[in-house]
Amino acid sequence: MSKNPPQDLKSHARLDPPYHFFLTIVIIANVIIAILYAVHHPHFYPIWLAVLSIAAFVALFKMRLYPLKVQDRVIRLEERLRLQALAPAEWHPQIYRLSEDQLIGLRFASDDEVVELAKQALEHNLNRKQIKERIKSWRPDYWRV
Repeated sequence: MSKNPPQDLKSHARLDPPYHFFLTIVIIANVIIAILYAVHHPHFYPIWLAVLSIAAFVALFKMRLYPLKVQDRVIRLEERLRLQALAPAEWHPQIYRLSEDQLIGLRFASDDEVVELAKQALEHNLNRKQIKERIKSWRPDYWRV
């Protein structure tokens, strides 16, 4: 029995409880408390604490976005390689017309349907969500951060 539950359109998003339910809440609470304290005690140190709290908040979200962007680049490369392996040679030039958003949506499509979905994505200018909604046989991605 697999430790990972099956994925589909409704259940593929991942939450990281320490990040999403602890760290994010603590940082947001810290920003609010620091700003309120600075408003009630308008001196250099409380204001500086509020500035540092806001900087920590920004850093928290930037630290989340950077690995996601790198992961999106890897997914783009993986999907282009997969399409080159599965699509007929005459369709290969079309692979590079797919946007990063479309390639990321295609990563969940099974090998049997990915080429057809890629063609539909180009013909109808489908976005990531629209592509995912058309997937019949979901290919799970348990490595997404």
